[in-house]
Amino acid sequence: MTSTSHPIGPGGPAPGPASFLGRGIPRPIGEFRWVYLWGLPLRAMHWIAAISVLVLVVTGLYIGNPYFVGGIEPGLIMTKFRFAHYLAAVCLATTALVRVYWLFAGNRFERLKALFPVRVRDIKNLFRMVKFYLMMEKDKAPHYLGHNPLQQLNYTLVFVVAALEVLTGFIMFGLAWPTGWIFKATSWLVPWFGGIQNVRIIHHSITWFFLIFIPAHIYLSFRADVIEGGGTVSSIVTGGRFFEADEVYEDEDA
Repeated sequence: MTSTSHPIGPGGPAPGPASFLGRGIPRPIGEFRWVYLWGLPLRAMHWIAAISVLVLVVTGLYIGNPYFVGGIEPGLIMTKFRFAHYLAAVCLATTALVRVYWLFAGNRFERLKALFPVRVRDIKNLFRMVKFYLMMEKDKAPHYLGHNPLQQLNYTLVFVVAALEVLTGFIMFGLAWPTGWIFKATSWLVPWFGGIQNVRIIHHSITWFFLIFIPAHIYLSFRADVIEGGGTVSSIVTGGRFFEADEVYEDEDA
C-alpha cells in the first residue's frame, strides 16, 4: 500500500487542535482500516447504563444526605428522588442481564473470551501491559483491536463492583418493604455482610468509586481519541474505529 500524508479519515486531515495540553501531537499517517467492534445492543446498553449510573449517583447522594429542599415538602421531594433511584437501578440491572447474554450471543469482540483475560496469551500480555505502563517494558505494548487485557481486567472489576452495588441496593429496598418478594429474596444475605449498617456503608462507598471511575473513563477515552486519532469515543456510537492496516493485532482471531 502507498502511504499518504493525511491523517485517518475519508475527508483528509482530521479536524481539531494539533496540540494537547501545550504539547505537539504527532498526527497519524499511513493506511488505515475501519473495524466493526461493538454491536447495537452493546452500544445501547452502554448508554442506558451510563445514564442510569448518573441518575443513581445524583439521587443516591441526596437520599443519603438531602442537600436541598427549597419550598417543597421534604417528604414529597424525597419520594420523587427514591422513585428515580429505584427506576434507574432497575434499568442498570436490566443492562447487566443483556450484557451477560451478549457475552455468548455477541460478535467476537463482545464475547466472554474477548472481555475477560482468560486465555494464556491474554494473561501473559496482561503482565506485558502492566510493565509497559510502568515503563519496565522496552518493547511496544501488545496491540488489540478490542479491549487489551488490562482494560479487560479493569472492566471486569467495574462489572463486579456494579453488581455488588445493585445487590446491596436491592437488600435495602427489600428492608423498606418487608412484605414484598425482594425482601424474601435478599434478607438472608444481610448476616453475610455483618448487618444492615455494613450493607449501607458498602453501598455508599461504591458510589464514590463510580464518582472517581466515570471522569477517569471519560478522560482516558477522549485522550486516546485526541492522541491516537483512532475514534475510541465515536466507536461506542458508530460501533467501529480505525486501525493501522499494516499492524499485527493479538485478537485478530478472537
